[in-house]
Amino acid sequence: MRLRGWALGLLLAAHGAAAQSLVMVATIDGVINPFTASYLERALSTAREQNAACLIVELNTPGGLDQAMRQMVQAMLNSPVPVVVYVAPSGARAASAGVFITLAAHVAAMAPGTNIGAAHPVALGEGDMDSVMSEKVTNDAMATIRSIAALRQRNVRWAEDAVRRSVSLTEREALDSGVIEIIARDRTDLLAQLEGRTVTTTNGERTLAIGGARTEEFPMSALERFFQTITDPNIALLLLSLGFLGIVVEFYTPGSFGPGIAGAILLIIGFMATGSLPVNWAGILLLVLAAILLVVELYTPGVGAFAIGAAIAFVVGALILFSPPSVPSPSLPVVSVSGWLIAAIAAMFILVGVVVARAVLKSQRSSPRSGVERIIGAQGIAKTAISPMGTVLVNSEEWSAHNVGAEPIAEGQTIEVLGIHGMILHVRAIPSGSTERHES
Repeated sequence: MRLRGWALGLLLAAHGAAAQSLVMVATIDGVINPFTASYLERALSTAREQNAACLIVELNTPGGLDQAMRQMVQAMLNSPVPVVVYVAPSGARAASAGVFITLAAHVAAMAPGTNIGAAHPVALGEGDMDSVMSEKVTNDAMATIRSIAALRQRNVRWAEDAVRRSVSLTEREALDSGVIEIIARDRTDLLAQLEGRTVTTTNGERTLAIGGARTEEFPMSALERFFQTITDPNIALLLLSLGFLGIVVEFYTPGSFGPGIAGAILLIIGFMATGSLPVNWAGILLLVLAAILLVVELYTPGVGAFAIGAAIAFVVGALILFSPPSVPSPSLPVVSVSGWLIAAIAAMFILVGVVVARAVLKSQRSSPRSGVERIIGAQGIAKTAISPMGTVLVNSEEWSAHNVGAEPIAEGQTIEVLGIHGMILHVRAIPSGSTERHES
């Protein structure tokens, strides 16, 4: 019996050691959004189910949505599994919402060459944000970050300054200021420094025993990866631009449906992406104006003047797209778009206009009896009375028609086409006794 009890004890001890030897790693690289929050909650749930020693969150973010940030902070503060936020790799940052998330961790660590801070509600220009509203937003953010820092026994004064004065720290300054606990070169160094540390979770104090631990990556789902990718400001702008161009191409090739459907889908995805970014709606309106000018270029062809105007509207819109007059939350990121991308898409707008202009000039130099112009001068039959609008049959095709002559046109009467405007023929009545040639 003693031998059996001893063996059972060894088995239980071995099982406990195995459970403690698992370290899960989640990676968040990009804007904080609802899908990021869902990802972290899934990672924490899986870590709890597998009795992991801790969950390491490798973080690199410019910020994100306030609601998503608060959801993540709440999940971390109430986690029975120790959470280690590691701002990495070198060159990464924990800005805006990233500050709140890092301070909420049981252990905060940073890689060399990283920074943390800048969580103040900002405005593009002086006085853009109402002073009362700005004060309310700032005070709310300060109360939140002060509570988190105090709970985790970190530098409360610096946390307040990160919101009130938008200060930032390097990894060494953050360690010296009591904002983080560890500077680690890489994940191996981080695990070595975590060994033996005691943290307080919702289940009480817990000592990290991760010597020789095996690490297990916890990847994002396909949907989470997709949404994380499109919230890159460059991708979001590209989606919006291609969406508008798809709609424009549909006007150039009516009835093809493909470009219009693809454009609509890209626009919806693009607007989904901008939902996690600080958007200036004046920028959106300028992008819409650029698309409208390209359509106008189609119906009033010239030398591409409207296409040039479209390119100018696009450039200005793209430059201010992610620079709103005021940012209502300190968790939102400060982002910008690549100048090369803006130039490339603007050139595309001009190219589309030039192609249309050349096509129109070519058609103007072609035979006057080809295409639509072949209808002008032709005769046909009024399918309905035209007073002043109706339907005619010309060259075996039915057209909408507008009577621009002095005489009324009765059903069955012979008509002559004088011109065409869009898809409407301008016609006049031919007297019944006329000897003019009849074409129908």
